[in-house]
Amino acid sequence: MVCAETEYGMKKKLPIDITKVPPEEMVKYEMAKELGLYDQVIEKGWGSLSARQTGKIGGMIAGKKRKKTGVQADGETAGETGKDGGEL
Repeated sequence: MVCAETEYGMKKKLPIDITKVPPEEMVKYEMAKELGLYDQVIEKGWGSLSARQTGKIGGMIAGKKRKKTGVQADGETAGETGKDGGEL
């Protein structure tokens, strides 16, 4: 979010310029879009979201990363087998 000085010396937050967001951060905006929070984030910034909303976005990002790497929530790799050859 860009801040600009007002005539009274206070900073005013301007809407986010999505064209200047680094590619590695775009996943946050994609998740916000899926949850219907994209417009709010662009207009008012990430600080306008509740802890629950930001946690939901963070959880979605973590799930997406786990799915991509094949690691389950408990730290095991998907498809691992135990000593007896059965699934863990």
